Amino acid sequence: MTIPDSRLPTPDRVDGEAGDVVIRIRGLVNHFGEQVVHDGLDLDVRRGEIIGVVGGSGTGKSVMMRSILGLRKPNAGQIEVLGIDARSADPQLRREIERNTGVLFQDGALFSSLTVGENVQVPLKEYHSELPDSLRYELALLKVKLSGLSADAIDKLPSQLSGGMRKRAGLARALALDPPLLFLDEPTAGLDPIGAAAFDRLIRTLQQALGLTVFLITHDLDTLYAICDRIAVLADKKVIACAPIEEVEKLDHPWVQEYFHGPRARAAQVARDKNEHPDAAHGRGGHAADRRTDEDASAR
Repeated sequence: MTIPDSRLPTPDRVDGEAGDVVIRIRGLVNHFGEQVVHDGLDLDVRRGEIIGVVGGSGTGKSVMMRSILGLRKPNAGQIEVLGIDARSADPQLRREIERNTGVLFQDGALFSSLTVGENVQVPLKEYHSELPDSLRYELALLKVKLSGLSADAIDKLPSQLSGGMRKRAGLARALALDPPLLFLDEPTAGLDPIGAAAFDRLIRTLQQALGLTVFLITHDLDTLYAICDRIAVLADKKVIACAPIEEVEKLDHPWVQEYFHGPRARAAQVARDKNEHPDAAHGRGGHAADRRTDEDASAR
């Protein structure tokens, strides 16, 4: 079954005013030699949402993120971040975008020779060099605790941390400057189900508490069902759909059908359905139940 066009919002037709769009991509083209990764890709990211970006291997999920962040120069297209031209060569504009974005790369990407606290202080030293060392340390400690690590982790080296702890340390550094935009590249990759579920809940809690907009690249179906407000699907060198997961599931596209209707997807759906009841046990997808319960309580 093919979904009517009105069922799947496109970047040119989204709910809300233009001011609600914090990332706007139009006509993005990326290629490596003769290999075309993106060809006329469009996407809008709305303020305050968690948008999950999915797609098969080689569809350019990380290339798109790097293009948004200015880490790669696209071959063509327009990118605006917080109303600023992300392709501008003006160093002041580039610095403004960098100041307002936090990035968690896979496995944290921490400096191995620096402690967790020193890693978190790197952006603070770059953008707030006027702050005394004692205050930078206190701010780093606050971010470390905010990311779910214990206070004693601040003086540890990355090699002394587990994989999950390194991700949380990387998250603390990404949040160091209180950015409104947070980019996460496969944040639950390599984590066990319990650790991944806890990280999902942490991201949703931080998003709600800090008013973040989260751009999340993931292959984790549990994450998509648990915390993402919309799903952007990359295929055929474009974003072929950007909508709530319930609508994306119905899209008549081979990759979408295989991805969202395979055995792992069905397991994630069952977990979500079980956790939509207030008395359900916590697990992967459990935070969706937490949100439903909180909303019901507020309504009462």
